[in-house]
Amino acid sequence: MADRYSFSLTTFSPSGKLVQIEYALNAVNQGVTSLGIKAANGIVLATEKKSSTPLIDAASSSKVSLITPNIGMVYSGMGPDYRVLVDKARKVSHTGYKRIYNEYPPTRILVQDVARVMQEATQSGGVRPYGVSLLIAGWDDGIEPEQEEQKAADDMAVDGEKKKPSGKTGGILKGGPSLYQVDPSGSYFPWKATAIGKSATSAKTFLEKRYTEGLELEDAVHIALLTLKETIEGEMNGDTVEIGIIGPPADHLLGYEGVEGATGPRFRKLSPQEIEDYLTNL
Repeated sequence: MADRYSFSLTTFSPSGKLVQIEYALNAVNQGVTSLGIKAANGIVLATEKKSSTPLIDAASSSKVSLITPNIGMVYSGMGPDYRVLVDKARKVSHTGYKRIYNEYPPTRILVQDVARVMQEATQSGGVRPYGVSLLIAGWDDGIEPEQEEQKAADDMAVDGEKKKPSGKTGGILKGGPSLYQVDPSGSYFPWKATAIGKSATSAKTFLEKRYTEGLELEDAVHIALLTLKETIEGEMNGDTVEIGIIGPPADHLLGYEGVEGATGPRFRKLSPQEIEDYLTNL
């Protein structure tokens, strides 16, 4: 009985499930493990860089991608599907949102746009769900509550008129690091730390034991490597692990694969040598 619904891309089964989404999640669970950790002063995205043969040029393949100067993304699942979503995310960011508002989208807005693309594939005829789950990390500028209250107090001192804070301190207007997971169904969730892929369950268990509030970025990188060490079969080195980080504003990162003269945090990938140095200190 269930087989007749497994071939339909957009028909619910009697139990209320879209079977093709479950199949897409199976594709995700067969992919290599990827994880993200949000620290107090940045975010880490890490994944296993698996190669079927040593003859492949490892430098030409990348699983951690830059979307905007302050947003990065990693995946587990089907690589070709991921490349399509990376292209769509970049198009939305650079030619859509930026053309209208003259700035890159906040992380949550980009996540919503990518999730919308993935959700549309679950209800459109002639297409199938994307066989990937994504981890999207970004650092947004924003008005912190304390800063806005101080600004209101300063305005009152100048004008002599009492003004209320605008209240725009939550949601996407609150600055700092953020980490989201997007699934093939189009669902998305904010996380402090999470993992996707083949060994996601054991990786999450390990992260639950290691993660603490107020974690520093350097410690988050170490925890990410320790978590991957629990799940990777074989040797870990700079060529088998890929890591991207988003740190606090740094002058030496300004303009890195972004806009010259831009300010704020930047996303960058660690070099194989940097990863080797971290592994040496584990």
